[in-house]
Order: sequence, then structure tokens, then C-alpha cells
Amino acid sequence: MDLDLNKFRTLIPINALYDDSLLHLAENTRVEQLNRGDVVFDIGDHDTDSVFLLSGEISETTENGQESYISAGNEEALYALANFKPRQFRAEVISENATLARVDTQLLEKLLTWDQFSPDRTFSASSSDTPSGPDAAESEWMICLLRSRPFLNLPAVNIQSLFSRMEEIHASAGSIVVELGEPGDFYYIIREGRCKVSRPVGSGENVLAELANCSSFGEEALISNAPRNARVTMLTDGRLMRLSKEDFTELLEQPLLNWVTAQAATDLIAEGAIRVDVRLESEFRNSGLPNTVNIPLHQLRERAATLNKKKPYVLYCDTGQRSSAGAFLLSQLGFDVHVLKGGISGA
Repeated sequence: MDLDLNKFRTLIPINALYDDSLLHLAENTRVEQLNRGDVVFDIGDHDTDSVFLLSGEISETTENGQESYISAGNEEALYALANFKPRQFRAEVISENATLARVDTQLLEKLLTWDQFSPDRTFSASSSDTPSGPDAAESEWMICLLRSRPFLNLPAVNIQSLFSRMEEIHASAGSIVVELGEPGDFYYIIREGRCKVSRPVGSGENVLAELANCSSFGEEALISNAPRNARVTMLTDGRLMRLSKEDFTELLEQPLLNWVTAQAATDLIAEGAIRVDVRLESEFRNSGLPNTVNIPLHQLRERAATLNKKKPYVLYCDTGQRSSAGAFLLSQLGFDVHVLKGGISGA
């Protein structure tokens, strides 16, 4: 069932979003048509949605039997239904039918935070005001970032710091942004343009990947404290956003990496997770764990397309440094990934 955007944009606090943010939220919102007697949610439920009533009437009943009624069109229906978690009410449809919108609460919070910390925002707290957001290019950039897994998973408190600490740089076609063998200093996100990731081979080069808008690079050296393992060259003129190593560690690496103990890793694998050794093939042949896939770190970006995103992954190396870099890379590509704490010695 299609979502009525005119109704959707009146809901609170959805009405505070920029148009592009609102449209992105709408694309990720589930619309449900329920009938009389259907339960919307029950007492004790731990669902992650904010549920809005778009049409019809529902009853909300507490554990001790106190009952209240909410009808679409009333002011109370502008807000999410009984939004505390776990749920303190049982919500049931009492009209012939009802239409509800289930909104991902975490995504809504991140969009609100993102919009309200945008440097171009001119929004009044009055509910009658309309957000006057950044220009189209700025909005597209913000939504693009929010669609990427690391930023979707980022705690909202980090977003303001990201805005203030990101530095924009311009790069011309043919310029080298990252050089093989240099120390890691910045994490980069492509705002506009394209670049290639390569390594020299004899008198030529081996192109590992081509990256475009909203792709990122440079995390491996920052996480593993190793020299850059590839060269990144601009294929077109472009604009890049970058974070220093210190800011990257504080704002992205620490919140996003999912470290697990040996026992937790064993449990995940028993439930169907795939174990990946990111060390070199020679290291894996010498001391790899059984029932493990070997994908050396330098091949991980290239071979990620062959992996099943429906499966969780547990990565390991000797100490955790290379595997944490690999985990961050896979998380950006949409994988559910964990890192073995302490590396292979912890297994």
C-alpha cells in the first residue's frame, strides 16, 4: 500500500525533516492495512518501530485494564502510538479497518539529528514552520551518507562532531590522494568524482577497485597502524571529505567494530556464521583454523562481491589489527561482521 506523503509530512517529529530526508524515511517506512481486532503491538513488545495511525481508530489498554482511544485526524494521532519500549500498552484496531505507518525509530532519530546539525539549517521550533534545508547537492550528500551502513549504525551523538571535523578537499583528475607505503593519516569519503585503487606491478599496475560517490577508503592503514597498502588516484576532478586518524578512531572505528570473544565466535559459527582468515595465504596454510575461508586483507574489497550478505561473518588474524580493518571495510558494504578479540591466539 502506498504511503500518503501529505499525511506523513504532518506527523511529529517527521514534520521537522528536510524534504530529502523525509522522502528517504518514507522509502523505508512500512504501511499496514489492519482490520477490526488486529493487534498493532502488545504489552512487553521490544519492537524497534515508531507506529503512527494514518486512518481508523485504535484502543490502547494498560496491564491493569485502563483503556484509551485514538482516532486518526486528532492531534494525539500526530504522535507515535505509546512509543515507550518495552511497550506499556496493548494497541488494537477497533474501527472496521485502520492504516498504520511503521517507521524505523533509529533511522528517524539519525535523520533528525543529521538535519538539525547541518550548518545550513534554518529551522524554527514552531510546528507551523517549514524546514529550510541545505541546497539540493548538500541534501543529496547527507542522504547518501545515511544510506551507507557505517553512518546508519553510528550513534546520533557522533553526528554533530562529524560535521564539525570533516574537512573538504578538492582533487583534480590524475592526482594521487593516497600513496602506497605512506603512513595512514586520513579516512576519505568521495563526495563527488571517481577514483581507482591500485598497486604497481612491474612497469604497470593492478587496479583493485574503482570508487565513486559516497564510497570511502583509507581505513585499513588507520585501523591496523600499518603503511598504506595501495595507491588511490583520482580518475576525474572531485571533492573529498576526510577525517583525521584521531577523529576516525573516536567517531567511527570504536562505535562500529563488533568485537567478540572466542566463545561468542564459536556460538555465531554454530548458528551459521562464516569464519574468515584475513591473513596471507602462506600464513593460513601454516596455522589456519579448520572450516575457515581465507581472504587476505588486500583482496577483501575485490572479493566482497562473492560473499553472501545474508550470512554473518567472523574475521580473525594474528592480533586483531588486520581483521578489524577488514571488518570495517565489510561493514561499509552492508555485511553483518564480527572481529575475534585477540586474534587467532584468542581462539
